[in-house]
Amino acid sequence: MIRLLLIFLFLFSLESMQQLLAQDDDEFRIARIEYRGGGDWYNDPSALTNLLNFAKENLPISVSTQYDDIHIGSSELHNYPFAFLTGHGNITVNESEVANVRRWLDHGGFLYIDDDYGLDEYARMLINRIYPNEEMVEIPFDHPIYHQVYSFPDGLPKVHEHDGFPPQGFAVFHEGRMVIFYTYESNLADGWAYNVHSNPQSIVDASLEMGVNLLVYALTSN
Repeated sequence: MIRLLLIFLFLFSLESMQQLLAQDDDEFRIARIEYRGGGDWYNDPSALTNLLNFAKENLPISVSTQYDDIHIGSSELHNYPFAFLTGHGNITVNESEVANVRRWLDHGGFLYIDDDYGLDEYARMLINRIYPNEEMVEIPFDHPIYHQVYSFPDGLPKVHEHDGFPPQGFAVFHEGRMVIFYTYESNLADGWAYNVHSNPQSIVDASLEMGVNLLVYALTSN
């Protein structure tokens, strides 16, 4: 409980508060990224709602249970501290859209990409276009993102079978700050959408707890 209270106090002392105040009310909202190309960015719409409800019930932070669908090229993206991108296929972006995401990330944004089956090659191409001069690196299990509120000493939970490989968490850092976190062969959002997918309760719980870690890390490290 003491750790949660410290997180609460820290949240409201950060420069990222400027982004939160730009929104319409006193609760911060997150965005889901809409893009072109045929990938179903809109799949499992209950996933984020369930995660946000879990976060609000378990953390002393003022988080909205509503999220907004924001096009990848929209200037409105800059009003959000955290954005989520997923899907099962191609992601098509132009240079203006790439530049928009890059500006947002450079100024404090945090992008979480979840590999829903079939997204991996397109996610990696997008990441490389956003930061062509930055290396995407695998995050070690002792990194704070795995221990923000809930501890994951063995890294990401394995939610969806995919190709049967171990789950991996990758990140891109810019000027020392993590700006993109990419989960491969884990599919956390599959666990968040527990009203759609039949996962054991232990897997659902682990996916939600890791999702909370992502939210808290993003908001306390920018």
